[in-house]
Amino acid sequence: MVNMETPDRGLAGKVALIAGGGGIGGETARRLAAEGCKVMIGDLFADAAEATAKSIRESGGICAAHGYDQADDASVASLIEATVREYGTIDFLLANAADMAALTQDSDLLAIDLAIFDRTMAVGMRGVMMCARLALPHIVANRGALVFMSSGAAHAGEAQRFSYAMAKSAMNALMRHIARRWGPEGVRANAILPGLVLSDQVKERMDKAVVEQMKGAIPAGRLGETSDIAAMVAMLFSRDGEWVTGQTLSVDGGSSMRP
Repeated sequence: MVNMETPDRGLAGKVALIAGGGGIGGETARRLAAEGCKVMIGDLFADAAEATAKSIRESGGICAAHGYDQADDASVASLIEATVREYGTIDFLLANAADMAALTQDSDLLAIDLAIFDRTMAVGMRGVMMCARLALPHIVANRGALVFMSSGAAHAGEAQRFSYAMAKSAMNALMRHIARRWGPEGVRANAILPGLVLSDQVKERMDKAVVEQMKGAIPAGRLGETSDIAAMVAMLFSRDGEWVTGQTLSVDGGSSMRP
């Protein structure tokens, strides 16, 4: 006889910190809260983070918000402290924050304004490292997991936005270090490389004809939704992902096919 009971994915009652609550981060907060996690959303835009947290609470979830700047070590520390003060511990970390304004000004090695390079590294490399460094003692104690929101830019060798690619490559290296060093203690770490995801911002700005053209180049026949990425994060945090660690996982409808 088949057991049709809903499997226990091990998320109920766990504490998930979302560092970077826009787009994918906000959708992931909703998904994790729906599966029973207690969620903290950290974001540079505190009002937007609180709006997302409020909508989750109104839907019956447990969620709080905290404003922070990932380029500032003390501000990152305040996010970790706020999470522990609110919930007592941290089981999961999603490192999702990036400076999208800096990304629009990223260019090539000779042309880039070094202030843009420094901001990209401060948020996307040092800031990510500090989030992981400060959250990790709690995650180790709880045999928890980390997910880093990386990018195919780390592999692509693009002619532009090289500093963004450098930061994402460093993120992947950090992820593998954590997976190797603390794996024996029950900690898992992975990185997700999303394809083009139709966040609200992309939907507003991208020409519909361009969207249709890009669909044709994707084997899955559609662009991504934020829910596609949130589902992968939830899987990696859950018991379903217990034997997945140290990996860069492309979630892009088959746009990139590499070993």
